[in-house]
Amino acid sequence: MSKIKTAFFCQQCGYESAKWNGRCPSCGQWNTFVEEKIQKDIPLRNNNWKQQELGPSDNIINLAEVSGAEEERLVTADGELNRVLGGGIVAGSLVLVGGEPGIGKSTLFLQNALQLPHITTLYISGEESAQQIKMRADRLKIKNDQFFLLTETSTQTIFQEIKKLRPQLVVIDSIQTLQSPFIEAAPGSVSQIRETAAEMQRFAKETHTPVFLIGHITKDGAIAGPKILEHMVDTVLQFEGDQHYSYRILRTIKNRFGSTAELGIYEMTGQGLRQVTNPSEILISQREDELSGVAIASTMEGMRPMLVEVQALVTQSVYGTPQRTATGFDLRRLQLLLAVLEKRGGFHFGVKDVFLNLAGGIRVEDPSIDLAVLCALLSSYEDIAITGKICFAGEVGLSGEIRAVNRIEQRIAEAEKLGFDKIFISRYNKGGQTTKFNIEVVPVGRVDEVYRQLF
Repeated sequence: MSKIKTAFFCQQCGYESAKWNGRCPSCGQWNTFVEEKIQKDIPLRNNNWKQQELGPSDNIINLAEVSGAEEERLVTADGELNRVLGGGIVAGSLVLVGGEPGIGKSTLFLQNALQLPHITTLYISGEESAQQIKMRADRLKIKNDQFFLLTETSTQTIFQEIKKLRPQLVVIDSIQTLQSPFIEAAPGSVSQIRETAAEMQRFAKETHTPVFLIGHITKDGAIAGPKILEHMVDTVLQFEGDQHYSYRILRTIKNRFGSTAELGIYEMTGQGLRQVTNPSEILISQREDELSGVAIASTMEGMRPMLVEVQALVTQSVYGTPQRTATGFDLRRLQLLLAVLEKRGGFHFGVKDVFLNLAGGIRVEDPSIDLAVLCALLSSYEDIAITGKICFAGEVGLSGEIRAVNRIEQRIAEAEKLGFDKIFISRYNKGGQTTKFNIEVVPVGRVDEVYRQLF
């Protein structure tokens, strides 16, 4: 026996309610509840917990009997994608990719699938026709005889075609367009996304076929659909970028097979996405004259060192309340650094407007960028330029001390490779062998030491 019931689901976060609500109590969004049919099976109760003569279970296994072999990975021609996935595509993995419309998600995975000539790939499109995908493939100018297209949204039809073709890689664009005949709800609804993703998960695990799910995002930047979708998949990737810049960033949000601190950088061109193997060159602007308010930070994103240009502008405040604006940097962290300069250095930033920007449209969360931000602020405050051959790597504490950062040797090596003459680091970086480099390494312990040496 089974009963068919209805419930109300929030289309933003997947919150379930027995009645309609104007405002979702979970995510706070208005007018997002939609009624959907749900079918619940009544389980047979068997609560007899008395000791019975039962044999060993076939489902329970000893941990020592499980083989600890390395995951089988498919290494693609895209080094940036391999990096964010932890070394390649794991067999049987389910990967969810989110990003804004028009950012290049479909182009990225069409290009990567076409670059695997020895792998049978099935590209399932629920949004574009075969002619549209063919036009995009012609722009990429990549030939592949093992690449197949399917424009379908019904999961049952999709699985029938998969049984005939037996692909080694499946790309679905997008998960919000699929619909399962077992759920009486519209495509894109919470119930349909949850059920179709569960069917794809079962297919991936049972056949050891990697599946990529391309997903939409909401106006807040989160992946559309219930939050359980991100828990079901093995890897969640975020494809970011600014429409005014040609650079795109593929960032790892969750990864069961590798680090979540990695990112890949691409440049959007007329022939598709180009890998940026040396991001420091694009994140440091080319200028002839040395200007005040500019400092170079040596940061780390996962295992990759990058040099980022920090630009600051400090001006006299016209209004009563000074403005604080930061692009690519945490605004609260900026206010903290300004408070340190005000208290420990005696600089009157309380009557100044402060604007901060990271060149290249990238967002950095590495705390080692603090020292470069602080020096850029002081450079603009004093209107004295810092020479372009100096970079910085250090975290600033509340008492004005320069704290040690990790992987200092890789940061120094990247600065030396790009032709810098001097790098300021914390004197508390004990572990690194800083004497083997040709670049001059300047250890500092407090903010006032940095100020005296620079200005």
